[in-house]
Amino acid sequence: MQRIRIALLIGACAIAAVPAAGAELETRSTIDSVTVYPDGAAVTRIIRIDLPAGDNVLRAQDFPPSLDPASLRVEGEGGARLVIGAIDARPPRAERPPLSPVLESRIEALKDERGALDDKIAAANARKKFAQRFADSAPAGLGEKGEARPLAEWRAAFSAVAEEVAAADTDVRAAKVRQREIDRELARLEAERTANPPRKMEVRIDLASDAATAATFRVTYTVRGARWAPLYDARLDSGSRDRKPALELVRRAEIVQQSGEDWSDVALAVSTVRTAKGGSAPELASLLVRYAEPPRPAAPAPRMSLSKSADQDASSEGSLRGHLSAGGVVAQENQAAFESGGFQGVFRIPGRVSVATNEGAKSFRMSTAAIAPDLLVRTAPALDASAFLEASFKQAEEAPLLPGRMALYRDGIFVGRGQMALTPKDETVRLGFGVDDKIKVARAMLRKNESSSGLISTTKTDEREFKITVRNGHDTAIRVLVEDQLPVSEIDEVKVETLPSTTPPTERDTRNRRGVLAWSFTAAAGELHEIVLGWRVRWPAGKSLMYEPGQS
Repeated sequence: MQRIRIALLIGACAIAAVPAAGAELETRSTIDSVTVYPDGAAVTRIIRIDLPAGDNVLRAQDFPPSLDPASLRVEGEGGARLVIGAIDARPPRAERPPLSPVLESRIEALKDERGALDDKIAAANARKKFAQRFADSAPAGLGEKGEARPLAEWRAAFSAVAEEVAAADTDVRAAKVRQREIDRELARLEAERTANPPRKMEVRIDLASDAATAATFRVTYTVRGARWAPLYDARLDSGSRDRKPALELVRRAEIVQQSGEDWSDVALAVSTVRTAKGGSAPELASLLVRYAEPPRPAAPAPRMSLSKSADQDASSEGSLRGHLSAGGVVAQENQAAFESGGFQGVFRIPGRVSVATNEGAKSFRMSTAAIAPDLLVRTAPALDASAFLEASFKQAEEAPLLPGRMALYRDGIFVGRGQMALTPKDETVRLGFGVDDKIKVARAMLRKNESSSGLISTTKTDEREFKITVRNGHDTAIRVLVEDQLPVSEIDEVKVETLPSTTPPTERDTRNRRGVLAWSFTAAAGELHEIVLGWRVRWPAGKSLMYEPGQS
C-alpha cells in the first residue's frame, strides 16, 4: 500500500481545543534530532503508534517543561489518510514517583530499629527505678537479726545501687543519640520518597484516520536552555627558507544544554542563526540635545586585583601534538558536514551523539581550513618595543566566522589565547601569534623643544622628534609594519604640523584611527631600518595643553 504523507504546521500555544469524540491513546516519544543555535535549540521527537480508525487523541507526557508551546510543529505519515487537528501543550503536573523497594526497605529497617531503641530505653529506666526503690526501702543499717551491719557492707550496697543507676543512664543516653541519628536519616529518606519527579509537559494531538494504520509523527519544538559557542584553534607554521608559511584554522562548537532532558543518541547539528535577536531591526528613538548637568563627585572606585591564569592544558595539548607527530599514527577527529543557505550556515555532526542536560560543555569539531597566510611583524614602539608576528588571510568560507575564543599555536607551541571577531566571507582576518624575539625595535627621542614667540599675542610651541630603528635578526626577509602617532587637535586654535624630517609614512589614519601613521617595508636578513617622526604643536600662550589618549 502506498504510504500517505501529511505535514501540517500548527502554531499551538495552549490551545483550548475541544477533543474529538474518540479514544485517548497514551504514547511515548524519543528524541531523534537536535539543531542547536547560539541562543536556543530546536528538538525533533518521533512518535510511532498503531492508530485505530476514526477520531483519536494522542497523549505524550514526556516533553520537557522548557519547551516553547508556540513553537510546536507536527508532521506525520501513515498508510491511510490522516488529518492532524489541534495541538494542546499543557503545563507540567507533579506526579508521585514509583516506590523504590530499596528505599522502602531502608525506611522500614530504621523504624524497626527506632522501636527497639524505645524498648531499650524503657528497660533501662525500669532498672533505674528498681535500684532507686531498693535504695529507699532496704534496711541498710540492720542485719537479719537486727544487729548493725558492718560499714563495708554499707559501702558495697551503696556502690551497687550507684553502678546500676549509672549504667541505666548510660544506656538511655546512647539510645537517644542513636534515635536522633535515625530521625535525621528518616527525614531525608521521606523527603526523597515524597519529592516531585522532574516535571514533564503533556502534549495532546487530535487526529483523524480513515482506517487503522501504523503512523509516524515528528514533533518539533524549541527550548531556550541550550546554546553553542564557537571555539577556534589557529596553528601557524611560520615556514623557513624552503617552506612557505601555513595556517590551520580549526573551528569547533562548544555545546551546553540545560533543557531538562537528555539528548541521547541523536542527530546533532549547529546553526549560525541567532534566534534571540528576533525578526526585525530595532527602532531608533529621537536623539535629544540638552545642557549637561554639573557632574557629581564620584566615590573612589575600589581597587581590583587582576590574577593571571596559566593555560597549562592548552600548552600541554600543543606539546603532545608535536610529540605524536614524531612517530605513530595521529588520531583523527570527526568533522561536521556544512550546509549553506542564503542567510545561515548549518554544521551537521557525523553519526549520532549524546549530550546530557546539566553536565557541562561538550565540544565537537566542525571544520578545518588549510590557509596560506600573509605574515608580517607589527610593532607600536610608542607603547611597547616588542615586535608581534601577525598572520592575515581573506575569509573564504561561506559560513561566517562567529565571535569566539581562540587558542593560538606557533610552530607547535601554545603562545596564548585570542578572540575571533565576527568575519563574513571575503573579509580579512588578522591573527597575532606573539612576540618575535628576532626582531629588535627601539624608539628614542632625538629632540624636544618648548618655546614661545611673538610680542603682543604670543604663541607657545612644542616640537618633538623621534627615531625608530628596526633590526631583522632572521636569516630571511620579513615584512614589517611600524605604527606611531601624531597629536590630533580638536580645537581651532591648536595647530599640529609634521616636521620636514619625518620619513613619509605608507599610510595615514591607519584603520580609521585618527593621527595613527604606519610605515610598511620589507626588511632583509640582518638589515637595520630607520624611521624618523617629528611634529610641532602651536597654541595660544594663555592656554595649557595636555596630551591624553582619545577615541579614534
